[in-house]
Order: sequence, then C-alpha cells, then structure tokens
Amino acid sequence: MAGGAYVALSGLRARMDHLDRLATDIANAGTSGYKSERATTSSAERPSFDQALQSAVDVAPGPGRYDFRSGSIASTGRDLDVALNGPGFFVVQTPGGARYTRNGHFERAADGTLVTEDGMSVLGANGAITLGKGDLSIDPDGTVRTGATIAGTLQVVNFADATALAREGNSRFVADDPTKAIAVKNPEVQSGALEKSNVSMVERIAELTEVTRTFEALQKGVSVIMNDIDGRAISELGRR
Repeated sequence: MAGGAYVALSGLRARMDHLDRLATDIANAGTSGYKSERATTSSAERPSFDQALQSAVDVAPGPGRYDFRSGSIASTGRDLDVALNGPGFFVVQTPGGARYTRNGHFERAADGTLVTEDGMSVLGANGAITLGKGDLSIDPDGTVRTGATIAGTLQVVNFADATALAREGNSRFVADDPTKAIAVKNPEVQSGALEKSNVSMVERIAELTEVTRTFEALQKGVSVIMNDIDGRAISELGRR
C-alpha cells in the first residue's frame, strides 16, 4: 500500500476518535458539572518501513485535554444542590477510592449520610457528612448545617496540574495520584444551585461539521489513491 494511503487511513482513524469525543460532549450538554474534552493529534513514525518509505508519517490520536472552565450557574432552589464559584472539586468516596466532581446534585441517604445521586458518600473535612434533623443550610464556605448543628464542611480540592485527572463517568474524575489534591482554602459554595455543563453547542456543532468534512475529504483521498492511481499503475505496467 502506498505511503499516502497509510497517512490518509490514519487520519480517518484520528477523525473517528474526534467524532466520538464530540458526540459525548453533545450528549452531555445538559449534564451538571460536565467538562468538555478537546481532541489532539500527534505524528507517529513508522520505523518498520523500508528506507524508501521512511518519509511516511501516520497521524495518531493525541491525548485528550479537558476544558475545566466553569459552566454557568443555574438556580434550582433545592437545599441539597450546591455549586462551586471558582476552581475546585467536591470529593466523593467510592469503592475505588476518592473521586472528584463539580456536580453538586446531592441527596440524603436513609441513614442521613450526604451522598451523590448514585449513593457515593460526599466527603467533608473530617470524612463523610451525616445530616441530622432540622432545616438544612449550606454556608458560602461549605459548612453544612442542620438546624443549629454543624454537620460538617464540604471538602473542596484542586489540582495544580489538570493532566493528573482522567474522566470516570460523565462528571466524575479520578486522579493518577490522590496526594496531588490541594485543599482550597476559601471555596465559594453556592447552595440551591448547580453548575451547568461547559459545552458550547454552537462551537461543538461547528467543530462537528469541520471534522465531518475533513473525514469525507480523507475518504475521497483513499479512494483516489487505491482505485484510480493504483489501478492506472497496474493497467499501464501490465501493458508494458
């Protein structure tokens, strides 16, 4: 196969991965705390090629980059909905260890524990937060009160290097090293509100159109190389 065909085919593969990421972003445009992901590509040399083909370079999908810019804050009026104004993540305890999220749609478990929608404990400064009886309120610094009693303070952390985080689910992240988590000293917590997804539908649809057109162009390139050029070469060489 001609070197140009390898380049075009690898480009098609990279565009397919890009389309998958765009589809995920668009599907989660309404998910609270969801962060969009930017696709990148990198060149991949083919050392196994003979010297005549060493100039051929494949295009490989690069590592995704998460866009951690804040989404808009929407008021819900629900006591157990909380949003972060500024950087940081809430900490959630799962069977696999600590996880980090900006989706503050919390619930009260049967035993009074503050949990996420899927039942994972929301961690405070001193562990899981147990809600007592009485009216619930959450102060701007993350202090959770039930009546006049302080149930705990929401743990909010951040990471100096965002590449330490990988997506797990739609709005939850896992750190390659939990010790990299840095406590946010003065978090700005807004109760009765949720942070919306930061996906821009206009931007994503425009990017989807661009990637689709590039994909079609690469498809045509593969067709021309493999059918027209190679077919003509075989035909002409056969005559001679």
